[in-house]
Amino acid sequence: MGKTRVCVVGATGFAGVEVVRLVLGHPNLELTMVTDRKEAGTPIANVYPSLAGICDLPFSLPEPAAIAQAADVAFLAVPHTASLAITPQLLGLGVTVLDLSADYRLHDPELYEQWYATPHTSPELLDKTVYGLPELNRAGLKALAARHAQGEPVLVAVPGCYPTATALAAIPAFEAGLATGDLVIADAISGVSGAGRKATARTHYCHANESVEAYGVAHHRHTPEIEQTLTQVAGRPMSVVFTPHLAPLTRGLLSTVYMSAADGVTAADVQAAYERRYADEPLVQALPAGQMPATASVVATARAQVGVALDDRRRRVIVASCAIDNLGKGAAAQAVQCANVVLGFEETTGIAQAAPLI
Repeated sequence: MGKTRVCVVGATGFAGVEVVRLVLGHPNLELTMVTDRKEAGTPIANVYPSLAGICDLPFSLPEPAAIAQAADVAFLAVPHTASLAITPQLLGLGVTVLDLSADYRLHDPELYEQWYATPHTSPELLDKTVYGLPELNRAGLKALAARHAQGEPVLVAVPGCYPTATALAAIPAFEAGLATGDLVIADAISGVSGAGRKATARTHYCHANESVEAYGVAHHRHTPEIEQTLTQVAGRPMSVVFTPHLAPLTRGLLSTVYMSAADGVTAADVQAAYERRYADEPLVQALPAGQMPATASVVATARAQVGVALDDRRRRVIVASCAIDNLGKGAAAQAVQCANVVLGFEETTGIAQAAPLI
């Protein structure tokens, strides 16, 4: 059986080139095309010299017909709204799509338009799309795998980095009925690579180094995505107060979530629920009682670590913290994890590595 041919659209970006790196090391995938409009004709190793001697593909234009000729699967590491212009065409040409943008994550097209300031031009695809958080929607991904095995191209909306870490921190508490109410507070910190490859005044080294700041306060675009996921988990409408922060890290993300504890819940109940929920998850680890996660433990991986505590001194709040790599489990590695399920491979194929130890 031959390898599955892969195109990475938007391969000059940080998430895109991380997909490239993972595909190049994957035993069942073959990188056959990389695209970027501005760098068309330029070898990828000219842009990322670490790929010299490993990959000599030149960038191509992201033309759907050419992608369909070269690849069976396309990873779209493109800006929000750009996927709308290409995904329907790729699916129509028989290409399975893993979209790392936000264009197909929200179920409600009107909500998408509200937060992304553009109409959703292919709302008919939303009901056929699976939100690719395997730890929550593995059954949906396996349903896509069955369709894909019959020759149907399918679409996975790969979650954002902040929503991934926040959901993994909150899922066990809501599923076990330990958290009550309809409000969750999430404070999250990300490395600068989460802002993309093009530097801005905020992400320029001289501004970002030795500084931490909140941004997108009360209106960050990941807010409705987080609310949608927590509503699914809790089984009731949920609201989120979400505050992201930029830290002087290259990569890594930590989300700390605060939830009201139900009456009678003990710290032992909370710890047991998290350990039980993630016991069989290959890429998510519930840390022992008293331990909290650190981004260094998961950097450059598809892994997540979650720590939990119960603050019962006053308001009885469940505090859960999740560390991921924003480009790994928060983007590229999660996309490959989803692709593994959809293509019928072992879920952790090519992404099971531990973080660098020093």
